Amino acid sequence: MLTAPDFHLEQSAMREGFGLIAGVDEVGRGPLAGPVTAAAVILDPANIPEGLNDSKKLTAKRREALYAVIEAVAEVSIAHATVEEIDRLNILRASHLAMERAVAGLPRRPDLALIDGNMIPAGLDIPARAIVKGDGVSVSIAAASIMAKICRDYVMWDLAQQCPGYGWETNAGYPSKSHKDALQNLGVTPHHRRSFKPVHNILYQDK
Repeated sequence: MLTAPDFHLEQSAMREGFGLIAGVDEVGRGPLAGPVTAAAVILDPANIPEGLNDSKKLTAKRREALYAVIEAVAEVSIAHATVEEIDRLNILRASHLAMERAVAGLPRRPDLALIDGNMIPAGLDIPARAIVKGDGVSVSIAAASIMAKICRDYVMWDLAQQCPGYGWETNAGYPSKSHKDALQNLGVTPHHRRSFKPVHNILYQDK
């Protein structure tokens, strides 16, 4: 039977003496275009929205509904690392930078961050724990995954209006066949990640 994320990691940390606990997740490591986006969420233990789960396991409609609920009842911060930062630093470091910015932007400084994945961002200045597949284990990380996903989708929808033809309103910048075809036919935009192989190859072949 599939289990849903719950609050047990947060409760166990609270028993250790940690007060405010933030779940942190990022979205957008794989796309060829657009920023990488991270969210940090501090849930109210007395008011945890029902149905929180890894954003990839939810329908778009459910994600949208939960986004509004989380925004209303939790402390949320969303941050990005730009395409330029991704190309300069590499995607892993840029995604960690977005996470660090999201934590720093919270209204209150958390005592502990639960980070989705197997690495803790080097620039975090608070205690943190890396939780592999955390968005399926911790409701705080699941909430962060939903907020990051919806926000990044909005960004990509916006960029799709500026750069039509690449299908970003539906593929969110991921390397779908139609996106890769558009890259070949329409060329590289300022929003493409030049350090990513399919984009780099097109620029190189143009030369």
